[in-house]
Amino acid sequence: MNAKSQQVASALAARFPDIDFAPFAMATRKNAEQEQTCVRVPAERLVEVMEFLYADSRCRFEQLCDLTCVDYLNFPKARDRFAVTYSLLSLSLEQRIWVKCFVNDPNPEVPSVTGIWKGAEWMEREVYDLFGVRFTGHPDLRRIMTWEGFTAHPLRKDYPLRGRGERENFEVVTTESA
Repeated sequence: MNAKSQQVASALAARFPDIDFAPFAMATRKNAEQEQTCVRVPAERLVEVMEFLYADSRCRFEQLCDLTCVDYLNFPKARDRFAVTYSLLSLSLEQRIWVKCFVNDPNPEVPSVTGIWKGAEWMEREVYDLFGVRFTGHPDLRRIMTWEGFTAHPLRKDYPLRGRGERENFEVVTTESA
């Protein structure tokens, strides 16, 4: 890890000595200053850790760049089904960090970070809709890409590649009928 990443990892370890963040470099690069770090955070401590990463002067991750999910179903050696992944950026300190929060079936659930970053609202809705991960405390958790009556989550690996027939029921819209 580069010096900036080490400072963040040390700050996390000092503030949360009971959490094993298991920090690691995402990719090895020729320029060590561009190296990005990833840490693991348990779901029950996510908001507390994210508030620290946002507010602490050694971290100051004021921007949530991305919030997504990975389905590790049938992935070799995977211990958990889903990884909700947060990409954070500190513009003032010129550093990035990736935070992974692992959850499992039957009810994958993590707390919402919309109280820290307002921009998380739509990203959490997208993950909820497409992966089925619920965000507790979200101000408006509803589907964003599919419709409310849709019962599946299309980006899960157990969802059929060709769908479950939902496309066959739509009216074909042409330029003449529109």
